[in-house]
Amino acid sequence: MMLRYVDGRVFVTEVLPESQAEADEVVLAGDILDEINGCCLRSASPGQAGAVLQRLKGEPLALRLLRWRWHDGSVFEPLLPYLEALKEKQPQFQLQHSPRHSPRAEGQPRQLQGGRLLYKLRLLGQTGVGTYGGKEVLEGAIPAVLERNLAPREVLFDVREAEVLVQEKASSKLLCRHPYPSISCVGRCTWSPRIFALCVLSSPESPDGSTFHCLVFASSSEQECEEIVGRMAAGFKHTEWLV
Repeated sequence: MMLRYVDGRVFVTEVLPESQAEADEVVLAGDILDEINGCCLRSASPGQAGAVLQRLKGEPLALRLLRWRWHDGSVFEPLLPYLEALKEKQPQFQLQHSPRHSPRAEGQPRQLQGGRLLYKLRLLGQTGVGTYGGKEVLEGAIPAVLERNLAPREVLFDVREAEVLVQEKASSKLLCRHPYPSISCVGRCTWSPRIFALCVLSSPESPDGSTFHCLVFASSSEQECEEIVGRMAAGFKHTEWLV
């Protein structure tokens, strides 16, 4: 994100392409960063927000935003003086009305929870893949799971900045949490483009003794599947310094 300080307020002036902020589709140019992980940014000094973000690099972020856009689509009136001052300082600034990603097609449902949009997926199953977790194992692991013909489990899939969370859809019970350094690979199924899988480090109590397990998911469309894999790739990029 590109930030600009106006009278102690921290404005987002641009959501950078291929950034985690763009992938999350939450922050828009014109919004105000009010808090980051509980750290207040009201009356912020220049550079303060950047210092906080740098200190929290690689960790999950919780942002409190002041939206420039009111519920009827107009500019939130108390922000008008700030936005006018911002326009004077940065004449090329434009309010962002929607995320850059193309409009989501019908049949790609997502669920709002705690201010985040979660993917509604089906967990088809998982299997141990031994002591090697490279992308090559997906070719055998995905068919192995599908051949079992288990009843799919409806889940909510949350792609965060530093981790992936999987919850049971009906109860919101957390099923698993995988920081990116514990995920060895992710990939789409070549012969069924709505299916993707990820290999993760197994728990020490794994009954089959495997070091890695493969989790297989089905999305509602090829486009959604591609988007999830792309967002996870962005997550790998932003947390590679932790590995």
